[in-house]
Amino acid sequence: MTYWHIFLAFFIPGILGYGGGPASIPLIENEVVDRYDWLSVNEFTEVLALGNALPGPIATKMAGYIGFQEGGWLGAFVGVFATVAPSLVLMVAFLGLVYKFKDSPRVKNMSIYVKPTIAVLLGIMAYQFFFESFVGIGWMHTLFLAAASFLLMEKWKVSPVFVIIGSLGYGAIFLA
Repeated sequence: MTYWHIFLAFFIPGILGYGGGPASIPLIENEVVDRYDWLSVNEFTEVLALGNALPGPIATKMAGYIGFQEGGWLGAFVGVFATVAPSLVLMVAFLGLVYKFKDSPRVKNMSIYVKPTIAVLLGIMAYQFFFESFVGIGWMHTLFLAAASFLLMEKWKVSPVFVIIGSLGYGAIFLA
């Protein structure tokens, strides 16, 4: 029964909390503090502060922590799954619908319009990253990292994961 309560405590805010973590935090608090009495208000604020301090979505981190506290590793899994399940179900249903009508001219036009939008957004993001890097660390380091990254990925086919790790190492050594 505990796992079912963990599931409900995070599934209901996942359905009702449109917008993700910040919108669902009061709903999670209602479930965890008021309904199931797993945490006091003070403990909940500490878990929230911990969730905000770590990278990634707040709701999933809180679900993992509280689920682990109440039900061990299985409770953590159930809590995280319950948090992402509403989005997962809707996404699978939407993709099923799109796949069903993949030959429809409207669906083809939708994908034709989405691709340039994504390209423009990625271009703007790349420009902003480059500009921030140029202002933050100077043109020599920016040029070196850009050229090295380009050569590593395009000429020598090094995985972007290793290029990013190498860039982080370069920044830690030369820019600290």
